[in-house]
Amino acid sequence: MSSLSELQEKLLAWSTRDERKEELLAARRDWFDRHGEPHEEDKSFETRMNGMLDYYLYDFRPPGSSETTIEIFMRESGPQLTTDELSVYRVLAKSIHGVFEVKKIKKGEVRLRDLFTDALHDVTERRQMVGLEKGDILEARLLPHEGRLFFSGAFLYHPQEVRKLILNEVKRQKKEEGKGTPFDVAAFVASLSRMALKLERYRNVKVESLYDFRPESRPLATPPPRSRNEE
Repeated sequence: MSSLSELQEKLLAWSTRDERKEELLAARRDWFDRHGEPHEEDKSFETRMNGMLDYYLYDFRPPGSSETTIEIFMRESGPQLTTDELSVYRVLAKSIHGVFEVKKIKKGEVRLRDLFTDALHDVTERRQMVGLEKGDILEARLLPHEGRLFFSGAFLYHPQEVRKLILNEVKRQKKEEGKGTPFDVAAFVASLSRMALKLERYRNVKVESLYDFRPESRPLATPPPRSRNEE
C-alpha cells in the first residue's frame, strides 16, 4: 500500500499538469483573496502556500464543475489506479479543514477539538511539534489515512493572547446561528487567517487590535511584508 505522502505526490503531480494550470490559478486567486496573500518574506509563507494547495486539491470546485479536484482525479485516473488506491483516495477526499483547540498532547498524538462542531480528533504526529501547548488555537487540515488522522503541511497558529477572543466569538456566532443567522465557518476561518497575516506584518500594534471581531471595527489593511534588511 502506498504511503500518504506518495498518494499526495501522485495527486499533486496530476493536478498541476499544464492542462490544469487555469484551475490551479483560479483556486489560488480564490484562496488568497479570502485568506490574504503571503509573500516569500513572510514567516508563514510556506504553510500558507501549503494551505492553498490543500484547498485546491480537496475543496476547490473548478468553474462549471460540481466535483472537487480530488474527485475529478479519481474519476479520470480510476482506470490507472488499483482498487485499494481508489478506496484510499475516497477516504482522503474527506479531509477536515478548520480551526481547532489543542486538548491533549502525548507522544505521537495530539487531541484536537473542532471549535465549530466540538468534535474531538486524535491526530497522529510523530514529529516533535515545538512550542505546541494545551489550549493553543490553530488552523489545520486533517488527512484521514488507514484509520488515522494526520496533519497536512498547513499549520497556522493563533497567539495565546487572543485565545479567549476567538473562543468568545465562536460562542457568539453559534448563539446567533440558533436565532437563524447561519455561521459561515469558511468565512470565519479566512478572517482569522487574514488577522494572523497582519500580526506578522504589524509588529508594533497590539494583538487584540488586530483580532477585533466587533462589526464597527475597521480592520487595518494588510501591509506589504518587510524586507530582509528590516528584520
